[in-house]
Amino acid sequence: MTALTQLPVTLGDVMEARKLLEGVVEETPVEQSRALGRMVGSEVFLKCENLQRAGSFKVRGAYVRMARLSAGERARGVVAASAGNHAQGVAVAAARLGIKARIYMPLGVALPKLAATRGHGAEVILHGHNVDEALAEAQRYAEETGAVFVHPFDNADIIAGQGTLGLEILEQIPDVDTVVMGVGGGGLLAGVATAVKARARELGRPIKVIGVQAENAAAYPPSLAADALVPLKKVSTMADGIAVGRPGQLPFSIIRELVDDVVTVSEDALARALIFLLERAKLVVEPAGAVGVAALMEGIIESPGTTAVILSGGNIDPMLLLKVIQRGLFASGRFMSVRMMLDDRPGSLAQISRIIAESDANVTRVDHTRIGGSISMGDVAITIDIETKGHEHCELVLRNLRAEGFQPIVVH
Repeated sequence: MTALTQLPVTLGDVMEARKLLEGVVEETPVEQSRALGRMVGSEVFLKCENLQRAGSFKVRGAYVRMARLSAGERARGVVAASAGNHAQGVAVAAARLGIKARIYMPLGVALPKLAATRGHGAEVILHGHNVDEALAEAQRYAEETGAVFVHPFDNADIIAGQGTLGLEILEQIPDVDTVVMGVGGGGLLAGVATAVKARARELGRPIKVIGVQAENAAAYPPSLAADALVPLKKVSTMADGIAVGRPGQLPFSIIRELVDDVVTVSEDALARALIFLLERAKLVVEPAGAVGVAALMEGIIESPGTTAVILSGGNIDPMLLLKVIQRGLFASGRFMSVRMMLDDRPGSLAQISRIIAESDANVTRVDHTRIGGSISMGDVAITIDIETKGHEHCELVLRNLRAEGFQPIVVH
């Protein structure tokens, strides 16, 4: 194991970063979640970094990185690549420091994130179909023009800036036992682990630090197992803020030494967590910011004790939020869409409606189709969206439909 003094970022670096950030970032609030605490059997606190300037923790690292540029480097400007949060963090920091910023974003970037980044004063160039392609173009531009490339996570100043979150958590929740957060490239996890583990040694008591990844974008578990960076062949998750196919070298060198575990959660678990945060905590959080809550709700993290969960960002496209809410309701058994064939005769649809109503469920939409490749003459295909009250209630509705001769197929 590497000696702690040899790690690329130290507690002293994080404390220096905090001095730079005074008056620049908000000390975001901590909210106790009694509902989540009841699920895990201990106190749970939510560190609301979704309420940070520019909507995420990213401004911390971006500002520290850019504040340390020389006069000559500032004159050349900065360049970055991001699908959203890092872009906005760099744009806010650049505006504050009076530095020209060019940011490459993928062609399919969410319009609210694009508008927000431009609104902070950065020049935005749309390039490529994913962040990796935008990143390559940003690096090419930096080499060609001399602009300073601001990496989203693989930089010591970035890591130190993100680590200031760990210092805040320890001050706001002095008896914390476990700190949980999402991880993509690893800058946040590495920075927080640096601060928390150093303070834990000073306090003479253990504090766990756990990272959480979306299971379809989880590069850290195989990399940690191999003790080497293992890139993913494919990344596919609604949590675009942590959709990173290859860990950063600097964060990885810290995480493998300091972090207790990196676990994964499913897309359905993510959707349920977002619904929970909306309904029970009254907080709008993006999928990447909700992975820690998802891990607790799924019981993946055992015996966490007093727990702090970092809600790392709240920049979610309303259209994605709409889709996630629907998926979350389906995953929780509160929404069901069924398709079935029936005779094209008067009263058939009314009979189905009666069965659903008598099952104490509510029809929210009906699609009625008489023509199509799989529809025979005299038949009709219907798809019905139904509001339900849980998985057992869904099964009751399906049983009652089948009892009267219908063959419903759940399609969503």
